[in-house]
Amino acid sequence: MNLEITGKNLEVTPAIRARIEAKFTKLEKWEVPLLKRHAVISQEPNKRFKIEASASIPGGKLIASADHEDMYGAITDMFQKMERQMNKQQHKPEARRASHAQPVVETTEEEAE
Repeated sequence: MNLEITGKNLEVTPAIRARIEAKFTKLEKWEVPLLKRHAVISQEPNKRFKIEASASIPGGKLIASADHEDMYGAITDMFQKMERQMNKQQHKPEARRASHAQPVVETTEEEAE
């Protein structure tokens, strides 16, 4: 799996890279393959950290971002958002709206008489 990490106004250290890789590895518990992973971490002029991440999955794309005073807090917040999206994607087929579908009953000409 490719993981691309980009830093804006910030150098991506091995510790930052390890934290982001660990968080993406944690997303694998849903057994959905992450095809392309990308994260952008930047330090804003007001000393806040902003992180945006995207991951392509079969049938869609996950995109999340977070803004926090602490860099590691921003990483955690962003991956919690991605986990919620993965959970929603995983349970989509068994959603309530699918269980209330009305079956279509076809009648033949003999039954109609």
